[in-house]
Amino acid sequence: MTTAKTTTNRQDIERYIRVDHAGERAAQQIYRGQLVVLDKHPMGEEIRHMMAQEVEHLETFDSLINERRVRPSLLDPLWGAAGFALGVVTAAMGPKAAMACTIAVEEVIGEHYQKQAENLGEDEAELRTKIERFRDEELEHRDIAVDYKGREARHYKLLHDVIQTGCRTAIKIAEKI
Repeated sequence: MTTAKTTTNRQDIERYIRVDHAGERAAQQIYRGQLVVLDKHPMGEEIRHMMAQEVEHLETFDSLINERRVRPSLLDPLWGAAGFALGVVTAAMGPKAAMACTIAVEEVIGEHYQKQAENLGEDEAELRTKIERFRDEELEHRDIAVDYKGREARHYKLLHDVIQTGCRTAIKIAEKI
């Protein structure tokens, strides 16, 4: 039997907010990059929907950074540029590749948010609720990408694995720097 954690370590909160802020910066830029190529494509409206949710997530973490006086990632501009480049490049490879990118990213982020939600204490119930909602929205994005045949992209497994490795590496770096 596990007992609920009552308090959350301040360093964990700072790490969660910093990395989530960086991740949401990259995520909204991925969709912005995809729209450069796929704006007029039939899936353009879905990409705009996903981007709007990512912008809301970023605004939430912007507020939390300020309210809780958490230092953002020193590499914040890099996360935005890398996300935009990833979005443009995968969209240029074709709509299925863009959706393969979304599947890969959102799977990692869904797992990441789930772990954070499980590690937050009772003192952070409000933050846990936000993170769980964001997790659900990220997994919705993954499901949209699956519906748009992202798993049928050329070289899907390679693309998926490379992007997930990049995401996991970026998470580790953003937690610290």
